[in-house]
Formats: sequence, structure tokens, C-alpha cells
Amino acid sequence: MFENMTEEQARAKILEMVSEYCDSYHKTAEYKEGDRIPYARRVYDHEEMVNLVDSSLEFWLTAGRYTDKFEKAFAEYLGVKFCSLVNSGSSANLGAFMALTSPLLKERAIKRGDEVITVAAGFPTTVTPMIQFGAIPVFVDVTIPQYNIDVTQLEAALSPKTKAVMVAHTLGNPFDLKAVKAFCDKHNLWLVEDNCDALGSKYTIDGEEKFTGTIGDIGTSSFYPPHHMTMGEGGAIYTNNPVLHRAIRSMRDWGRDCICPSGVDNFCGHRFDKQYGELPLGYDHKYVYSHFGYNLKATDLQAAVGCAQIVKFPSFVERRRHNFDRLKAALAGTEDKLILPVACENARPSWFGFLITCKEGVDSVKVVDYIEKQGVQTRRLFAGNLIKHPCFDEMRATGEGYRVVGDLKNTDRIMNDTFWVGVYPGMTDEMIDYMAKTIKAALEQ
Repeated sequence: MFENMTEEQARAKILEMVSEYCDSYHKTAEYKEGDRIPYARRVYDHEEMVNLVDSSLEFWLTAGRYTDKFEKAFAEYLGVKFCSLVNSGSSANLGAFMALTSPLLKERAIKRGDEVITVAAGFPTTVTPMIQFGAIPVFVDVTIPQYNIDVTQLEAALSPKTKAVMVAHTLGNPFDLKAVKAFCDKHNLWLVEDNCDALGSKYTIDGEEKFTGTIGDIGTSSFYPPHHMTMGEGGAIYTNNPVLHRAIRSMRDWGRDCICPSGVDNFCGHRFDKQYGELPLGYDHKYVYSHFGYNLKATDLQAAVGCAQIVKFPSFVERRRHNFDRLKAALAGTEDKLILPVACENARPSWFGFLITCKEGVDSVKVVDYIEKQGVQTRRLFAGNLIKHPCFDEMRATGEGYRVVGDLKNTDRIMNDTFWVGVYPGMTDEMIDYMAKTIKAALEQ
């Protein structure tokens, strides 16, 4: 087929066929009442598949031109100066936290034994990097029905060892950034926004509406398939601080001191003429390590998918908001049995899901079981209460390695009484209406 074609012509023909293949065999089946409704699903078309194959034909595989293109486009979308693509949202949280341990930060660097304020009602990899490094997570309670950090407990959580606040925007609902940012500014603390479940959410602060993830010192995102946009696996770390960006890049790229892009040598022009640490003068700068880092890079295949997704992304956000609003309206009248979610003040969420808490006398296990049996997929709010999990057994037994402020009453309530259903952009109005009907029926058992 390709013998009389140039490479450029052959590539164009392959990509044309890929587009036709996707349109023919990757169509979304039309929903019929009773079909299973997942809490999340990838939303894509031939553009993602064409990009993916286009990248594969180059066989560069590691970070390359699509990575550069995505990092630039994503930073422009968010309005930040620096973006680093990584291989997952969990890696994004790891890189973000570890950047705060960098000696580049001097006296503000987090040391082992220092404390970081966070919550237990969330996903574990917001907290895991702190524990693995040897910092102390300090858990405070959350509010219902916002499901975010209770800012009235921040001062009680503060100690001379506090260095940062690292917390997530729960299922797209921004936490009280005004209060948290003011607290961090007052006490000279770092603020890391785990934005993995809230990409596209906005918050108005000081009279300006900004994207969540861009108001603190560092933001993180996840591009796992259920999330707001997908690369299959993937994540990003972003900041406006050039020193933090330097630390983030080093932590992502093996801990190296060199800033050469992938495949480039001697970008700075000083590869062989400086001395670092106790290394000999002129030691190859490409192999000088200023941090104990990792390899957290994503592949160009993932970035290629992301480049197509980011173009569609604003429409994804609007559809999520539409689906959330329709479901909440359809569940009006259930407030005697259910607590429905409420957006944080000053926020315009890009909802990841629709959180529901069963009121006293309503058995959430029975409600969830009924809903699942009717074909609607549900999820609990991740860990519920993280410190109740087996990974905390040893620390719970010794009482060391973490600290709790108050009694985490709402966190425990969420663990027992809260679940959520999806509002992903591939959902139709018929699917939303069926979910509402099913939830109402579950309350009548």
C-alpha cells in the first residue's frame, strides 16, 4: 500500500484510516432505561485516537513534542506559568509534596517531623507522601454538605512545626480558599491544592475568579480515566513560583540538577565546567543530582491523548454542571431523608460527582445496595476516614506518625452514611433522570 508514498503521505493515510476505524467501532451505544450507568467513563472520539497513533508512529515513546504541546496548552488554560506532566495524579501529589522538602527553599523547606494540615476524608495519596517522607499529617474534620476542610479548626491544628496545608477540593467542590489562603499567608505556610477531582472548578478571591489549583503555591491534577479529562494514566503539577518549578522538575526527573529537555545535551552551555557538591570539577552536569528524586514522567502517547482532550475540556465542564443541576433538581423533596450537596461560597464547581449523605434512620448500606442492583454505579467518598484503614494499624497502635484535631465527627459520619453517583459529561438527561428515580425508589424500601 505504501510503496509509492512518501512517509508523510503514508502517515496521513494511516491516520485517515484510524479516524474512520474509531468512528465505525468506538461509537457510544445509545442508552436504554435499565442499562448500567457507571459513575464515570472516558469521553473521546477519533481525535484522541488519531493523536495516539500519530505519536506511536514516531516511536519516541517518552516525553516529546506532544508533552511540550500539552504542558503549554494546559498552563495557558489554567493561567499559570509552569506545568510539569507526570504519570498520575498520585505522582503529582508526590512531586508537589517532595518539592516542598527541597533545600532550594532554605528555612521554609519541610523537614522530617514537620507537620502538614490535611483531612482524613479523602483519597490516600494526598497524605501518603507526607508519611513516607517522615512528616506528620495533622487531620482536621470536614463540613457537611460541602465535604471540605473545616476552616474553623485550622488555628487549633497549628503548631510550631506546621509548614504547610495540603488538601483536596472534594469531588469538584472547592474548599474555602479565602480562609485557607489567609491562614497560610498569616503563618507563612505552603498551600498545596490537590485539584485531582476539581479540574475546571473556579473560585472568586480578592474580586477575581480563578481556577482551583492556581490560588495556592502548587496545584495537582489527575488524568485517570474517570477524571475530568483523561490520558488513561497521567497527571500534572503546576505553579507560578520558579523556585518550586525547579524543584518539581528535579523531583520528577530522577532528582537531577540539569535542566536539559529530553534528548538535549548542554542546554545551559556549562555541562563540563562547574563543580557540584564534592564531585570533581567538570563532572558531567547531566548526572549531577541535587535531590533524592524519582522518574515520574508520562509518555508522549499519554500526552497525545491529553492534547485532544484539553480542546474539548471546557464543554466537559459545562456538561458536568448541567448534569449536577438536573440531578439536584430531580431529587428535590428528598431532603427529609437525604442531605444533598452544596457548593462552597464564592465557588463555581466543576463537579466530579454528586455526594449524598443519608439522614438518621436511613440505612446507607441498604440504599446503596438497592441503587447498585438497579444498574446505577455508586462510590463511597474514597477512604471515608483514612486513619481507620489497615495502613494506619501500626501508627494507630503506637499513637505516633500523625495527629488528630478534635473528634473527626463528620469524617466518621461520611464513612458510614455518604455515597456518590456520577455526573460525567457522557451522561444523557435520560440517564440522570433514571438515577434520580432510582435513588427516590431506594428511599421507599
